[in-house]
Amino acid sequence: MTLTAKQVEAAKPTERDYKLSDTSGLYLLVKKSGSKYWRLKYRFAGKEKKFSIGVYPDISLAQARFERDTARRLLMEGKDPSQEKQNKKKEEKVRNDETFKSIAEEWFIHQAPKWSERHFLENKARIKNHVYPAIGNRPITDIKPMEMLSCLRTIEKAGTLQTLRKTRQTCIRIFAYAIVTGRATNNPADYLDTVLLSPISTNNRSLEVEKIPKFINDMINNHKNPIMSLATRLLMLTALRSHELRFVKRDEVDTRNALLEIPASRMKKRRPHVVPLSRQALNLINALSELTKDRKSSYLIPGCRNPQKVRNRKCFNKFLQQIGWHEYITAHGFRHIFSTIANDNGFHTDWIELQLAHVDKNSIRGTYNHAQYLDGRREMMQWYADYIDSLAGLSPEV
Repeated sequence: MTLTAKQVEAAKPTERDYKLSDTSGLYLLVKKSGSKYWRLKYRFAGKEKKFSIGVYPDISLAQARFERDTARRLLMEGKDPSQEKQNKKKEEKVRNDETFKSIAEEWFIHQAPKWSERHFLENKARIKNHVYPAIGNRPITDIKPMEMLSCLRTIEKAGTLQTLRKTRQTCIRIFAYAIVTGRATNNPADYLDTVLLSPISTNNRSLEVEKIPKFINDMINNHKNPIMSLATRLLMLTALRSHELRFVKRDEVDTRNALLEIPASRMKKRRPHVVPLSRQALNLINALSELTKDRKSSYLIPGCRNPQKVRNRKCFNKFLQQIGWHEYITAHGFRHIFSTIANDNGFHTDWIELQLAHVDKNSIRGTYNHAQYLDGRREMMQWYADYIDSLAGLSPEV
């Protein structure tokens, strides 16, 4: 017997629950409490089962019949409607639980062993400050390119284009991680560089060789900040990244073997870095130690206000500004100077790359090089220090 909408509406509760049957297994269950529920009776794998469609009047008779027909189509495909409904709920829960933030946090945990603490904290802070507020709680599969673009436009409008570039790169990697782990199918951060502003790179701002003599002498003749004068010359002669030198501790310098050993935890690529020291570099280290010995700091370059802390991350560039050279060179530019001079003078490319702590893509070869090329790198760094001294008209021991 086919039900009518009026019959469904008029059904009243009794002392016991009862059913009003429609067609093809659909029925209305009327509870003694007065509640009405749509159910479908069906057989699957030889067993009688029930499928819950919904509550009347939220689900009308017409809607209930539509859901019944949908369920019967699943049966024809060999699928259990009740199991399919459970699967859909689970998928929806997983989708809602797997937000951009949850997957990003998982990715950061995955990356932590590969990064230095500083690199980890900086990357995470950018995502936390600039991305989480906009899309952090959104299911990652729902995020579209326009939504990602809107998020990044906020950084662009603030004019911090380096932050914009780095934030987008991190987002690309987070979405890529979601894709390869089966939680996403597209990367909405890709290709946005075509519509976003790009920063003008200043990292490799570097001195021409003919300017080096005056630059060296300006540093030597600066008596207002002797610590930073020595430290900047040391940065130039070691080709270290500025943060690598700022965090150097006195006990990491092996003066007997003329080596500086930086632990993996402080390196960008999470690998220990052994730096051969020229005579000039050792002299600068000894001069720094003597100049700062009263500060009783574990750091080679103690902090200005608190000697138990490292110097400000901008200390080298600020010093270059103090001596009037900031328009010609940045702290990072010393690495470019070393690389250019060493390459132009025919030194082994692997020696140069290891000195710059550029990790070899072949990790086995990289381990071999670390030990095999130390003598060659020592020779190269001594030649480089002597060459810089010769340009500045200094004796090799200055």
